[in-house]
Amino acid sequence: MTDQWAPAELAHLNAADELEIAAQRADGTLRAFTPIWVVCVGDQAYLRTWHRRDTGWFGAAVSSQRARVRVPGLEREVAVVDIGGADLELRAQIDAAYGAKYARYGHTTIQQMTGDDAADTTLRITARDDG
Repeated sequence: MTDQWAPAELAHLNAADELEIAAQRADGTLRAFTPIWVVCVGDQAYLRTWHRRDTGWFGAAVSSQRARVRVPGLEREVAVVDIGGADLELRAQIDAAYGAKYARYGHTTIQQMTGDDAADTTLRITARDDG
């Protein structure tokens, strides 16, 4: 199992406007793919949603800690780690990445994606090799 993205994979993630994620169910099958914004900070990739919930793609991803993601040029099994907004320095870096990448959607949208509710939903996704 690896927890690092190859530089080319990070480039695909960073270039994508949206990532599609399919969380893994308890029986190993995948839920439907859901589009979500993705940002990269350093050598890691991060996702957020508007607010924390135990249902939908977010709840399934947090529960199983596994998913499949895809962007143009890349489809990959990932480990999902719920990091929330606890690390203030990392949160500031992720907030800045959202602001820079998605600024065209306007100040209000960026405020929603960088506010406390959204920051509490921060997930780190890491490349996974299961053999």
